[in-house]
Amino acid sequence: MDPVVSATLAAPGTQAPPADPSGHAPGTGHIRAADAHLHNLRHVSLEFPRGALVAFTGVSGSGKSSLAFGTLHGEVQRRYLESIAPFARRLLGDAMDPCVGSVTGMPPSVALEQRTSAGGARSTVGTVTTLSNAVRLLYSRAGEHPADVLSRGSALHGGRLTSDAFSPNTPEGMCPACHGAGVLREPTEASMVPDPSLSIAEGAIAAWPGAWLGKNFRDILRTLGIDLYVPWRELPEDTREWILFTDEQPVVTVVPEREAGRIQRNYQGKWTSVARYLRRTADESKTERSRRRALRHLQTRRCPECEGHRLTRDALRVTYLGEPIHRLGERAAEDLLERLAGREDRLPGGGGTPEEEAERLLLESILPVLRAVVGLGLGHLSLDRRAQSLSSGELQRLRLAAQLRAGLFGVAYVLDEPSAGLHPSEKGVLRDLFRRFLEEGNSVLLVEHDMDLVAQADWVVDVGPGAGVEGGRVLHSGPVEGLLDHAESATARSLRAPAPELRTAEETREPSGRLRLTGIRARTLHDVDLDLPLGCLTAVAGVSGAGKSTLVTHVLGGVLGERVRTALADDPEPAETGADADADALDPAEDAAPVVASVEGAEAVDRLVRITQKPIGRSPRSCLATYTGLFDRVRRLFAATPLARERGWGIGRFSYNVAEGRCPTCAGEGRIEVELVFLPGSYAVCPDCHGARYAPETLEVAWNGHDVAQILQLSVRAAREVFADDAGVSRALEALDAIGLGYLTLGQPATELSGGEAQRIKLATELQRAPRGHTVYLLDEPTVGLHPADVELLVAELNRLTDQGNTVVAVEHDLRVIAQADHVVDLGPGAGERGGRIVARGAPAEVAADPASATGRCLARLAERPAAGGAAPERSGPDGSGPDGVVPDPTEPAGNIPTAPDRSGA
Repeated sequence: MDPVVSATLAAPGTQAPPADPSGHAPGTGHIRAADAHLHNLRHVSLEFPRGALVAFTGVSGSGKSSLAFGTLHGEVQRRYLESIAPFARRLLGDAMDPCVGSVTGMPPSVALEQRTSAGGARSTVGTVTTLSNAVRLLYSRAGEHPADVLSRGSALHGGRLTSDAFSPNTPEGMCPACHGAGVLREPTEASMVPDPSLSIAEGAIAAWPGAWLGKNFRDILRTLGIDLYVPWRELPEDTREWILFTDEQPVVTVVPEREAGRIQRNYQGKWTSVARYLRRTADESKTERSRRRALRHLQTRRCPECEGHRLTRDALRVTYLGEPIHRLGERAAEDLLERLAGREDRLPGGGGTPEEEAERLLLESILPVLRAVVGLGLGHLSLDRRAQSLSSGELQRLRLAAQLRAGLFGVAYVLDEPSAGLHPSEKGVLRDLFRRFLEEGNSVLLVEHDMDLVAQADWVVDVGPGAGVEGGRVLHSGPVEGLLDHAESATARSLRAPAPELRTAEETREPSGRLRLTGIRARTLHDVDLDLPLGCLTAVAGVSGAGKSTLVTHVLGGVLGERVRTALADDPEPAETGADADADALDPAEDAAPVVASVEGAEAVDRLVRITQKPIGRSPRSCLATYTGLFDRVRRLFAATPLARERGWGIGRFSYNVAEGRCPTCAGEGRIEVELVFLPGSYAVCPDCHGARYAPETLEVAWNGHDVAQILQLSVRAAREVFADDAGVSRALEALDAIGLGYLTLGQPATELSGGEAQRIKLATELQRAPRGHTVYLLDEPTVGLHPADVELLVAELNRLTDQGNTVVAVEHDLRVIAQADHVVDLGPGAGERGGRIVARGAPAEVAADPASATGRCLARLAERPAAGGAAPERSGPDGSGPDGVVPDPTEPAGNIPTAPDRSGA
């Protein structure tokens, strides 16, 4: 193979970049990396052209993100940190060591990674795109201020309110009653005592904590002479009021009632009313579980002072284009763009008032971003839409919109699956976007699994052949034509794969029943009727913002969750507490319970399992073995060994989170943080345990020839042989291996898992459980982050679940998955208020025959596409169209991606 196409394996420690086989000296036309060995990369070297669209591909976990983000972007970040003042360096936080010998020719880079979270609850579309700041300035400088408001405004601005006065996150702008939350949380008798027929002794006060503190409250009331054994409703009204709401905090001597044989000691007990306890816990508790429990007993209502708009009354009285700022924030971006562009056209060409000149400058800053947002298919979003309610694909496109406005030249954009969350008919906007970046003199480095986008790249870097320890090699670095016949490459096999056959009605599974929901109203869904076949695999499709996640997660999940015996949802580790941890701090109507007129057939469902894109853990102490629960069984096996029993050790001894068993030097981390003060922090392997995480005495206990640290270092595939005789552990390992995770080690930290790996681990955790009646599985874009080879494994497992008589409902954009479903529900026809309707339903072949369905048209074109074979893929045209058959029709433009503002005269 031509050496310029294949990557070379560099010896460890190699510093010089690889020679250019063409004979030219290393120059500015190529980006070169030598001896990249981050994570599972095997000391690889490669080069690729600058100023081109370069796609990094490979199966999930192969090392492509480590190469593009960790190595190339990481090296640029490291150099930048070295170029700034040491004191400022400390304020920017740590940077990962890129673990590379050398990188040459790499320009400054802008990295946009997929994120499943978007900051705090107060983060919105406006804050992500930075439009909120400009809009607040627009109201401050160009808004219509009533005369009495001008008398209370800033003297520096002619009495006008400052921009801070239009922010609910500043003291000047936040509503004084709700502190900018828009809602008030107040304890009521009904929220604290839901069942007044119970006595206090029977648990009438549900808002009280359990364990000792709850008993303490009961003992204090008993000491004060209050009857704990009569029904709550029979207590005098003033007594009930005092217990729940008094501000008094008397201290009494409590004589506790203990069981026989326990020590009886009197103590001084201080009374706290139930309402005071709830408020204090909700505001001050350091334990997220306690805080959430307290919030459940506080009744939430819209703030009467600001009517839920979060701002002061003065700020809400200022108008622009006849609307207060909250009305402008509620408008869809495309509607807002039309109004503001019309206003810009009406402004005088020059010589206007200072207010008009400020307005013109601000509109010139706002409109390019709005055009980019609309052009990237996000015109249905409003500025006040909560960022936490957006998909990871929508978030990344919002950040891309902000970059389009910047108009940067000579940088490398490193993008992590920008196609995620996009309907196939919307992918044309990405082609336009990449073309724009390239025309402006930039490079685009794309980590991507979408084969249509990969086929149209100028250069492909394929990493593999497998994942984890089985990957980490660059199989191909060159034009896509040279990859097609590569024998080891899973990407090559996917590019050559023939079009899938669409299931017809005769080929689909026979439903075991029907689940019917009528009159659904929630968010953008208006009077939707859902007829869902049970015992089948259903794909819910539609353009971005059509209402798919609302229908499946918000409506179907909520309705079934209230009616089934068991409901399970993936629950990551509790979020950090703090002011922004309150997930419902904004408009309570946004997450209001859906309205469903009628539900039929839910009695046939026994269990509900919801699996979303949330991460499985935020701490490196959470790992594959602990999340799946198999480590509990492993620790029991070690505790049952003769040596452990002789020493009196229980299962806690074999946890690296328990002080007795873990290494005292690294506290069970396996590594020591190296503080370099003015340089980015780094980590070194613990000098005492050498990364094992356990104390030497703990490692003296062996089971089946392995100590507990060696067990955690095993891959899933290797562990299957070690635990072949243990049914419980084997079942978990088989589920992980079957879904394509056999390369992961049992001790793999949760923080090092990709989004695709995390979601498959959740599914594998459910697959290892024994069947427990008819289960409905709700999945939210389960193929996000998965290579087509991994998608095949995922679909096989989903079919296995369905073959067992269960129901699988998946929000999905992948056409190959939709083509294999039993039933398709296509929402649309547009996004936001233009969506929210079921435009087509039925078997994939039936939906493909419906010309009104965007998904149907894409399915039809996909089925007609020939296999790539050994031929080179056809290049895309200047309009973003291509041979894949999944771009919009000529009558459906991909989007209006605006040109960057000319800043040459700035």
